[in-house]
This record gives sequence, structure tokens and C-alpha cells, in this order.
Amino acid sequence: LTFGIHDCWAHAFAAMGVPGGAADAALLLVGLAAGTVTASAAGVLVGIPSLRLRGDYLAIVTLGFGEMIRVCIQNIEAIGGARGFSDIPALTSRFAIVIYASVAVTVAVIWNLIHSAHGRAFLSVREDEIAAEALGVPTTRYKVVAFAVGSAFAGLAGGLFAHLSGYLHPSSFWVMRSIE
Repeated sequence: LTFGIHDCWAHAFAAMGVPGGAADAALLLVGLAAGTVTASAAGVLVGIPSLRLRGDYLAIVTLGFGEMIRVCIQNIEAIGGARGFSDIPALTSRFAIVIYASVAVTVAVIWNLIHSAHGRAFLSVREDEIAAEALGVPTTRYKVVAFAVGSAFAGLAGGLFAHLSGYLHPSSFWVMRSIE
């Protein structure tokens, strides 16, 4: 499956006249962006039903959701099932540059987010949700956005991990990986 997708994109980029190395780098960026957006959507799906929960209960729900996804993936043969997803092609030999660029983008996004009005709202919800609500901060919305942003960065990290290892197995993503 992976080689088929890679070959399809390689032929499409070649038809547009894009050199092979640039096409692989573009495919890596598209894959990382797709993983980031998909994980962000999953964060919204977890965030909406768990809005009423606080503290330890919220942590338990998020860990439970991660475990449900891991078990579901073990049973879907189209993506490797219990065997895992192998033969992930190495799309760039300059992986360190991709890592450094991802870190720079992550730090810039978080820095700008924290030092904005939205960031102050996030911090107020974190410190005292009742006081933030009393001051007019829409805590429900900011909690869901926090889930989405956190999940987006987790999706980016997962895409980088997949590219680095070249093999994904459901047991690679058990509860301790979430804690890490």
C-alpha cells in the first residue's frame, strides 16, 4: 500500500517536472500535514464528549480513547493489523533538517499562541476554570481548541516517528508512549 501511494505521487510529480528529491520532500511534508490535521480532528472528537470532565477523569478518558484506537488498529487488516504497517519509505536523507524545522515551527506556534489573547485564555482555564468562566472566557471552546492543538502536535510527532522508524506496530503506541 505504501509503495503504491509513493509511486503514484512520484509519477504525478515527475509529470509536473519536479525532480525526484524535491518530490520526496514534498510528499513527506504532505504526509506530515495530513497526519497533523487528522490527529487534530481526533482531538476534537475526544474533546467534545469529555468537556464536562476535570482533572484525573479527563486524563483517564484520553488514555482510554488512545487505547481504543490502538485496539481498533490491531483489528484492521487494511493497514497491517496486528502485524503493523511496514515498508514506510524513507523520503529524505536530510531528516535532521526536517526535525529542526518541525521543532522551530512548533516553538514559534506555541510562543505566538501563549503570548496572544487566546494564550492568556488558555492559561486562565488551566489555572482556574470557574474563575475564567466568571470572567467571560468560553472555557468549553478553549478546552476543545487545546485538545485540537495538542493532538495536532502529537500527529506531527507521530509522522516524524513513522518516517524515522520505517515500521509502525500497534504495540509501539501503548499507554506508556502516551505518558512519554
